[in-house]
Amino acid sequence: MRSPALLDKHRQGRPDATRRESPPRDIRGASRWPGSRAPWALAVAGLAAYNWWVLVPLRPGLLRSPDEVYSNLEVAGRPYAPAMQLADLLAGVLLLVAFLLIGSRSVSGGRRDWLALVAFAAAIVAGGFFPETCADSLSPSCRRQELTFQLPASQYLHIVASFAEFGAITLALLLAMLRTRRQRTHIAGTYRVLAVGIAVCYPLLGVSYLVDRYGAVMEAAFFTGFTVLVVTELRERTGPRIIRSARSV
Repeated sequence: MRSPALLDKHRQGRPDATRRESPPRDIRGASRWPGSRAPWALAVAGLAAYNWWVLVPLRPGLLRSPDEVYSNLEVAGRPYAPAMQLADLLAGVLLLVAFLLIGSRSVSGGRRDWLALVAFAAAIVAGGFFPETCADSLSPSCRRQELTFQLPASQYLHIVASFAEFGAITLALLLAMLRTRRQRTHIAGTYRVLAVGIAVCYPLLGVSYLVDRYGAVMEAAFFTGFTVLVVTELRERTGPRIIRSARSV
């Protein structure tokens, strides 16, 4: 039988199997946001409903002109109008729940753009709940009645919701770009590219609405950009987190 002294000396010469080396400083604390599957599932379903417009070209005659905006397709009496209204309503609800599940603290300093994303989803819900009552992009009489406030309240509530939708998602993009302006990541680069895109496209969208030309084309470009932004925000907020020490920052 070995003496305790010999055992202690033997143990001191061997590495302790219970001790583990700490990971490198730049990856310590890296983890994936817990429970990210549910928000992703909700968001993907919401974005699929939000982009119902991609199916419109598959039905010839549904969009009567490239000058027509997609919200005119939701006017009562148009083919599939109830389905399109329901798609907008469902898209907003699913995205709203997804953003709420992720929470404002999913990214450091990202509370403000998260609030803008929540407002974006809420505006989509309102737009689906209050559809337009006439096709203002194609009907001169509808446009005249709209400008003189002779249409039902739903028409104007839809317009307000549309402005809120575009404004909220644009604000979310600008805040995300400013928050990541010193980063050199793929996500930060995507924010910057999208910001350049809206700087170019917003003047074109304004001209398109003023002259009633190519409204469907411009809206398709914006809806695509909004979808990319939402996916990028989700990637950032549910991806691996890296906690760096003060010396490594």
